Amino acid sequence: MAATRRAGGIAKRCECRGTDSKRLGTKCPQLSKRNHGNYEIHQELPPGEKPTRRRFRRSGYGGVKEAEGALDRIRALLDLAGDDEDAARRIGDLLMTVMAERKPIPELAEVQRRLGGGVPLDNAMTVGEWLDTWIESKKTKRRTTNGYRSHIRVHLKPGLGRYRLDRLSVAHVQEFFDGIDEQNEAIAAQNAARKEQEARCRWRPGTKGGRPSREVSERLAAEREKLAAMPPYRLITGAATKQRVRATLRAALNGAIRRQLITFNPAQWVELDSGKRPKAVLWAEQHVEHWRKTGEKPSAVMVWTPTQIGAFLDEAETSRLYAFFHLIAFRGLRRGEGVGQDWVNVDLGRKAITIAKEIIVDNWEVFEDDPKTDGSAATIALDSVNVAVLREHRVRQLAERDAWNEKAAKERAEGKGTEDWTDSGKVFVEPDGTWLHPEKVSDEFRRICQRADLPPINLRDLRHCAATLIHAGGGDLHAIKETLRHSGIQLASDTYTSLLKEVDQEIAEKAASLVPRARRGCPVSDDLA
Repeated sequence: MAATRRAGGIAKRCECRGTDSKRLGTKCPQLSKRNHGNYEIHQELPPGEKPTRRRFRRSGYGGVKEAEGALDRIRALLDLAGDDEDAARRIGDLLMTVMAERKPIPELAEVQRRLGGGVPLDNAMTVGEWLDTWIESKKTKRRTTNGYRSHIRVHLKPGLGRYRLDRLSVAHVQEFFDGIDEQNEAIAAQNAARKEQEARCRWRPGTKGGRPSREVSERLAAEREKLAAMPPYRLITGAATKQRVRATLRAALNGAIRRQLITFNPAQWVELDSGKRPKAVLWAEQHVEHWRKTGEKPSAVMVWTPTQIGAFLDEAETSRLYAFFHLIAFRGLRRGEGVGQDWVNVDLGRKAITIAKEIIVDNWEVFEDDPKTDGSAATIALDSVNVAVLREHRVRQLAERDAWNEKAAKERAEGKGTEDWTDSGKVFVEPDGTWLHPEKVSDEFRRICQRADLPPINLRDLRHCAATLIHAGGGDLHAIKETLRHSGIQLASDTYTSLLKEVDQEIAEKAASLVPRARRGCPVSDDLA
């Protein structure tokens, strides 16, 4: 850098022109006067991508000291690179931009922070550019990283990507989330309009049946044309999704703070709806009746009663995945944990199962990973019924293996080249022994529910049924947390607040019996009876 320091200096020049109309520059005879002309600095810069000479020039300084101060700042910036040629080139690029756009000379500390962070040295980095840089450096689990990518692609870059990173404010972020709320209202209105239009497109025959008249057919055709021109149904962005989007933005901006690109995280101070977890609600008789009439569910998380769970399991007995559903219903495994369960981690003699792996779906592709959290990898107890069901399942699986291999041998003899049964070591597998795709389990679950004519729940809700059964069997929230392997007891408390009617009644009777009363018999009037 010493050679670069020598290739620069300060000169005094003016705008006077000679008889040929050319600027005199440093040759003006008036430059010796104190108030005539101004000072210019020039400094050789490291070469850029092309090996051509580059020089920083700037004029307009009123005195020598002012010019010397500016030149010293330029040289201090160049000294930051040391022997790093790439850093020298980047600093040279920065100074060329500063000169071309007449920007102030950057602060030394700011450039040093950006140089160490491996990001653009100018202040023009946008939120979108930083989000791309941040996500490429993430080393989280594949599904977690893909979730971040989805939030960035669908929400954050379209809504906030244009802002400069160092100028992003709380107001910008708040306006972004308020915009999502406004968009939700528009989507809800469009969905409602489409639903009404669909109703206009349906023809309802009279009591005598028959086909619609020509006039009715023409009207229906016109209504269907209107329907085709309407926007399709779209999902709104719920409160929980907005919380997750903000969490992604907050994590990305915290990364920018660690790189010393910014000093403040505006996402931390934005006010959003709480996005509380929905309460688990039991499919009581009145709820089932209302659902059959209207198709409406009381809550996003619905739980079957023991009778309904029994009806489901009775119907599921004919399924080759009966043991899977039985295990989830009583022990609360997640879907991915169930299909990822290895026989080596099942100890039927000790009545225990260890959850150590899960199979994840990513755009239909499946891969094996560790459980969701450290607490998710744990050993839980098995009841005697589950042990018996798993033993029967193992016998059935081995019979499937033998039948498959026998069939494969015959087909190979016929030149068909069928492979033997794959010993993947999983408890629940495809008929050929390979990994069971989690979505196929959900499809089978829905088919069984439909055959059993039960009120709808998701396969994940079957895990919630396990929580309710644990409580009905005398387990407290801590027992539910340990069995379902939640990260904290608050999560179990927030979600599983519904009690079975029988358990709730028993608790009420026990509470009433705790208080001694002198008047044992308290007659009730006919009006209150």
